[in-house]
Amino acid sequence: MSHFDFDVIQRSWLYLFTTGMKFTLTLTFFAMLGGIVFGTLLAMMRLSHSKPISLVATSYVNLIRSIPLVLVIFWFYFLVPFIGAWLIGASEPIRVGAFQSAMITFILFEAAYYCEIMRSGIQSIPRGQISAGYALGMNYWQMMGNIVLPQAFRNMIPILLTQTIVLFQDVSLVYVLGSVPDFVSVASKIAQRDGRLVEMYSFVAVVYFVMSFGLSYLVKQLQRRVAIIR
Repeated sequence: MSHFDFDVIQRSWLYLFTTGMKFTLTLTFFAMLGGIVFGTLLAMMRLSHSKPISLVATSYVNLIRSIPLVLVIFWFYFLVPFIGAWLIGASEPIRVGAFQSAMITFILFEAAYYCEIMRSGIQSIPRGQISAGYALGMNYWQMMGNIVLPQAFRNMIPILLTQTIVLFQDVSLVYVLGSVPDFVSVASKIAQRDGRLVEMYSFVAVVYFVMSFGLSYLVKQLQRRVAIIR
């Protein structure tokens, strides 16, 4: 540790958090919201009595869960602009910003995982409550919105937050694009500029560990508070 340069961390930590971590947390937040909304719709489609709708949702979930996330990031960022231009007959690729590309990629990818969480939550609701909703004259959407989903969300809050912690860690994969200022990318540029790779990557590892461990502890405390005693 005698050659470990703490000064490079002291000089750059503020920039790392105000630029890199801000981008990482922003992308995590929007990907979480979009993933939960889209994942809930996919879960309802998977549980639909219509076989074509259920098949489409199941095929999408199985496909996404079978592909490495880094490949999805590459495919969307590099191929979608050309595919979009081909579909609309444009002569040049559609311009998609790095942040927008990363956000859509994570929403589409994480929705498959949030879908399975929500599907489990929906299936955990006793069938008697669903039958009671129909007996009161509710249609499918009223029954889901007023009876099933509120309870499912409460049951699944700890697991949804745990998946969000995984999402927070996965956001570091946008580093491969090289044009987004996430926490790892910013730290990497500082490390290469100052020739201090060990110091910067060690600092990144410590920050991710502290934040992920702290969030996991909070999730455990929340799980005890929201648990429904049956």
